[in-house]
Amino acid sequence: MEKNIPIHLQEIIFGSSDPKTSKLISKLEKEGKVRKISPRLYSGNLIDGADIIVRRNIFTILGHLYPGSVLSHRSALEFKPTATGQLFVTYTYNKKISLPGITIRFLEGYAPIEGDNKLAGELFVSQRERALLENLQVSRKLGPDSKTLTLPEIEEKLEQIVRVNGEDELNKTRDLAREISIKLDLKAEFEKLDKMISALLSTQTSKILKSPLALARAFGKPYDSSRYELFDMLYQHLSQHEFKYFQDENVEIQAYRNFAFFESYFSNYIEGTEFELDDAKKIIETQIPLAARNADSHDILGTYNLVSNKQEMSIVPDTAEELLHILKYRHQVLLSARKDKNPGEFKDKNNFAGQTSFVDFKLVEGTLIKSFDYYGALKHPFAKAVYIMFVISEVHPFLDGNGRIARLMMNAELTQANQSKIIIPTVYREDYILAIRKLTRQRSPDAYVRMLSKIREYSTNIKGATMEKMQKILETSNAFYEPNEGKLKLIQGTI
Repeated sequence: MEKNIPIHLQEIIFGSSDPKTSKLISKLEKEGKVRKISPRLYSGNLIDGADIIVRRNIFTILGHLYPGSVLSHRSALEFKPTATGQLFVTYTYNKKISLPGITIRFLEGYAPIEGDNKLAGELFVSQRERALLENLQVSRKLGPDSKTLTLPEIEEKLEQIVRVNGEDELNKTRDLAREISIKLDLKAEFEKLDKMISALLSTQTSKILKSPLALARAFGKPYDSSRYELFDMLYQHLSQHEFKYFQDENVEIQAYRNFAFFESYFSNYIEGTEFELDDAKKIIETQIPLAARNADSHDILGTYNLVSNKQEMSIVPDTAEELLHILKYRHQVLLSARKDKNPGEFKDKNNFAGQTSFVDFKLVEGTLIKSFDYYGALKHPFAKAVYIMFVISEVHPFLDGNGRIARLMMNAELTQANQSKIIIPTVYREDYILAIRKLTRQRSPDAYVRMLSKIREYSTNIKGATMEKMQKILETSNAFYEPNEGKLKLIQGTI
């Protein structure tokens, strides 16, 4: 109990053997100022349910009522009750007690050792290495009633250590676990842990590993598990919807190239490579960069030379390895003039956009390879286009040019299936970026898919044998406006 706060205002009040305190609590209870929520446990909170109060203060309660106890096993790694409301605590005996909303499973075992951290009052928590060993003990129960995590879950804890802090940290974990196993008589558990770590570091066979994430690490292709969950969410959304087919009407070579010019122009403009329209046309017509803007001109040329080549744009990956090859080749062409951006090579340092951090550079290849699981399962060309565009945007595999490559890969899926390609005009830039951001940050795929569905149907109507005709359609729809200057007008035939 807080000494400076009147008893009846405290959320947690412990029963006392002191006659004076005990009498005061009894008096306050009779007056309705406090209530008993469990044996030896009272509360001045008369509004919230007893289960809510207990969960909010469980560590304080344990530290007071069971001094010297150790939050252990899975609870030391999860720091919360299981789905069935259980916490596992090492103490001086085996016992199960029930509190409102929580069951405490006491397990007879060793007292706190050096390195275990004090959590609240006299409650300690098993240090990471002790907790890993505890979780490798045999458990007779399964699921949320088990005192231990599953083997794949333990493997993923180990993979996270090496992913975030490197192999040296995982080896330190193993060394400390070895020492603790001797103190706590957990030698068999250490043997299991040792084999897991060796498999993760590829110094022993990986056959013992169960977690896909840990297996990927063992085989040298670790991936970003949180991004993979996001890709899974997008795949589930796409696989549950039907999408229209829009046959590409720009089938003649010149019409396809006219569309490609505007595709290239807008794709660069949206990334900040801004040109007057006439200057961009001159660069494409002459294939000669503007002297004053050599690198920017090459960006326009590189993008156009890719998206105007129908044979190149009809190439889509059949395997994960082909995906990596295609990405690197197209990036080499796209950013050929920007040697400082390592054209054709995946990033060698991490990149950011505002508050968004993209996939760690060490996880790029593994994440792209893993993403191919869902890409291969999608059938509709638009679904595949939507999916691959987001994957490239979210992974951000290169130092620069990621947005352009993402949109290029999207349109390759559509070209390969003879479907109309997509243009993201300047006026639609914020709609486009905000929808992607919503999927990334709020894990909401619906807005992203609706955004691309809308602009796809719009793009279907950008057609014509001459560039002038296409330009007129774009001008009529406000395509060249900045987002703060107007809204995209849906031309005849669009939604």
